[in-house]
Amino acid sequence: MEQFINFVKKEFAHVWRDKKTLLILFGMPVIQILIFGFALTNEVKNSEIIVMDQAKDQASQQIISRIAASRYFDIQSSVMNNKQMEAAFKKGKIKMAIVFPAGFNEALLHQRKAQIQILADASDPNTASMLTNYVSSIIQDYQNSIDKAAAIPYLIVPEVRMLYNPQLKGAHNFVPGVMALVLMLVCVMMTAISIVKEKETGTMEILLVSPFSPLLVILSKAVPYLFLSLINVASILLLSVYVLDLPVNGSVALLFVESTLFIITCLSLGIFISVKTDSQQMAMLISLMGMFLPTVLFSGFMFPIENMPYPLQLISNLVPAKWFYLIVKSIMIKGLGFSAIWKETLILGGITLGLLVVSLKSFKIRLA
Repeated sequence: MEQFINFVKKEFAHVWRDKKTLLILFGMPVIQILIFGFALTNEVKNSEIIVMDQAKDQASQQIISRIAASRYFDIQSSVMNNKQMEAAFKKGKIKMAIVFPAGFNEALLHQRKAQIQILADASDPNTASMLTNYVSSIIQDYQNSIDKAAAIPYLIVPEVRMLYNPQLKGAHNFVPGVMALVLMLVCVMMTAISIVKEKETGTMEILLVSPFSPLLVILSKAVPYLFLSLINVASILLLSVYVLDLPVNGSVALLFVESTLFIITCLSLGIFISVKTDSQQMAMLISLMGMFLPTVLFSGFMFPIENMPYPLQLISNLVPAKWFYLIVKSIMIKGLGFSAIWKETLILGGITLGLLVVSLKSFKIRLA
């Protein structure tokens, strides 16, 4: 029993001496509770939409007022033609568009029937379904309010179209997210562990004193995982097309170029973790916990970022998986080209460059 107690004391002393372990034991749960408490919600609110009111009559204005008053929607602007509406969808600025045809109020009064066209971006099927349900409910409430004062009931028929994903398949949303998650975990964890393993076994010192450049030693550890990750991208795309029946509507070459950029980002993170850690267990734990949670929470494929508090929305801009997810969804689902994703590519490239510089600089400082 005395020996057991001594071992327990030794483990406690070891934990209290290790600041990194203390941070993981006490800091990580607090951060997780805060993030989960604010970010985890399936409710869709403050969704950006546009309205194309070709009628501009009393009925259309009343419905628009009710939609604007709802906390679920944020009407960005009013457009007057289909070209402007299509451009807004392609840029990802809106989730839905509502079109009132000309003579809406007249048709409602004389024909007792009028149509409203609702167009939703179904590349995220869950959000599209909820938004269309919200709008349909608002229209139904308006219809019920005018039915009370009418001798003959009016009928408003919403015409709903799901763009990019008519069948509302979940694969259209989670395949780009899973691709970002897999690449992030595999690249970061494997790169970090492979380098730390050399440090643990003592072979890293031998490599560093060899005629080979230390910088090339680190890069040579990362290059194999670049090619392995590209194979992962190819396998995910093949499974998506032939198993999940999810076509790649955009350029496959562009998708691989963007994937390569994201993989370099992940490899840079792996190098940085390996420089800061001295054990495989620590490197694996940081890679899993530190990369998995931000990717799931802040990439946008599971939880809408616009639902989060503004400080968390700012933090999400620093997560590379968010921009890669937007890029993959734009190429695969919407079939867009580089002209539509150059901003996301530029931001991801800036994050990549910053991480690469910081990682290599940290490695040089460690050598010194």
